[in-house]
Amino acid sequence: MSPHCWYALTVRPRHERTASQYLRNKGLEEFAPVYRVRRRWSDRFQDVEMHLFPGYIFSRFSYEERLQVLGTPGITSIVGFAKTPAPVPDLEVTAIQAMLRSGRRVEPWPYLRAGDRVRIEEGCLEGLCGTLVREKDEWRVVVNVEILQRSVAVEIDRGAVAQVCPNSFGGLVASSKAD
Repeated sequence: MSPHCWYALTVRPRHERTASQYLRNKGLEEFAPVYRVRRRWSDRFQDVEMHLFPGYIFSRFSYEERLQVLGTPGITSIVGFAKTPAPVPDLEVTAIQAMLRSGRRVEPWPYLRAGDRVRIEEGCLEGLCGTLVREKDEWRVVVNVEILQRSVAVEIDRGAVAQVCPNSFGGLVASSKAD
């Protein structure tokens, strides 16, 4: 039996929550990351929960369980190449989970390929690696989910990061400070 890996699943529009619930009911591990955003209506402001990756959720399962996953209501496909499901590296999912647990503001971010690769050296996100970005005097670390070509950003203190060398895992494994 093959090992359990994380996979990105495409879901019908606005069905992330229900598809996640069905997977959970089947006993499968799922992850549908959300963030809070303040929206303005004509008469008021309100905080709403939005999905970090609209149209996608993540699930951990073995290759043999893929038909069970594809039979889940709301799920349309498993992201992959040439009709072969492609696993999402555990480090990418773990990094997003750590960002959400941190309590800091997390938001979707345009997919990036260029920029300084950094590793957070202190605080609750210590060890997390990504791309350093500056916008309007605020620093953020952006983590890419390569298979979806999407990114997530978290605000950080610029002094809490150290530059690392790029690697084949999207920069999620840091080198030592001596590199």
